[in-house]
Amino acid sequence: MNIFVTGADGFIGSHIVPMLRKQGHHVTVLKAKLEQHKYVKQELKKAMPDIIVHLAARTEVEDSFYEQVTFSEINYVGTVNLIECAREISNLKNFVFASTMEVYGWQPVSDLIKEGKETPEDIIAFDENTPPNPNAPYSVAKYGCEKYLEYAHRSYGFPFTALRQTNCYGRKDNDFFVTEQIITQMLKNPKEINLGYGEPYRNFIFIDDLIKAWDVVINNPNKVKGEIFCVGPNNAIKIKDYAEMIAKKLNWQGTINWDTKRERPGEIYLLNSSNEKLTKATGWKPKKTLESGVDLAINICKRHLL
Repeated sequence: MNIFVTGADGFIGSHIVPMLRKQGHHVTVLKAKLEQHKYVKQELKKAMPDIIVHLAARTEVEDSFYEQVTFSEINYVGTVNLIECAREISNLKNFVFASTMEVYGWQPVSDLIKEGKETPEDIIAFDENTPPNPNAPYSVAKYGCEKYLEYAHRSYGFPFTALRQTNCYGRKDNDFFVTEQIITQMLKNPKEINLGYGEPYRNFIFIDDLIKAWDVVINNPNKVKGEIFCVGPNNAIKIKDYAEMIAKKLNWQGTINWDTKRERPGEIYLLNSSNEKLTKATGWKPKKTLESGVDLAINICKRHLL
C-alpha cells in the first residue's frame, strides 16, 4: 500500500517507518510541521495515500500544563487540518490516529488513591466504555481529535482508527519519560535521585509490543475501521513501586527525593487499560511482561543514554 506517515522521526514513527518499508509498502513521510497547514495539504495531496498513520504531536504531558496554546495548535488544530485534507483523498482506506490513555483523565478512583485509601480492587483497567474525562491540555486536545474523527466518520463515512496508547518505554535517545528517567538517573547517580509524584498508578508497554499493535492495525483496515481501541496491557503499578523494581534490578541503594518536579495541576492518579477489544478484533496481544520489558529497557539505556 501507499502509506503516509506523520511524526516519522519520533519514538514510534522511527520504528514504524522501517517496518512498513521492509514489508514492501511505499512510505511517504510528512516533512512540514503539523501546524504548517498549507504545506501539509500539498504533501498529502501529492502522496495520495491508501493509509495515513498520524503520529505527529507534542507528547510531553507535563509540559502541556505550561504551553497550553502550543499543544492545542499542534495536536488539535493540526490534526483537524490533516483530517480535512485527507477527506479529499478518494482512495483512502484508513486514517490511523495515535491517541492516548490520558483521555480518561480524572476518574472517581483517583480521589481514593490521592488520599491513600485505595484497595487492590480499586485499581481497575479502563476500557473503551469507560467515560473519558481528560484533565491536561495534552489529553483534552487528543480527545478533541477523537471526537472530530467520529464526527467525520458519521457525517462523511471517513475511515479512521484511534489507538489509545499507554506509557511506552524502550527509548534510545530520550530520558524525559518516566521509565528511562528513573533508569538513567539511577545509573548516573549512586547516592540520590529526584523524581516527581510517587503515588499515581500507571501501566506500561514495551516498544516492540506497541509497534506490533500498529502493524496489525495498519495492515488490516477492514477489521478496525471506525473504532477506538485501548492498547493496554492491564499491568498498573504505583510509580514508587516501579522505581523500587528498577532499583532492585540495578542493585541501586540510594535515596529517592520524591515530589521534586514541577506540580501538575489536577494530577491523575490512575491510568490503566485493557487490550481485550483490540485482541478480539485482530488477535494481537502484548508479549513482554513488565519485568522482562524493564530488563530490556535497562540494557537499552546502558548502551544509548549514558
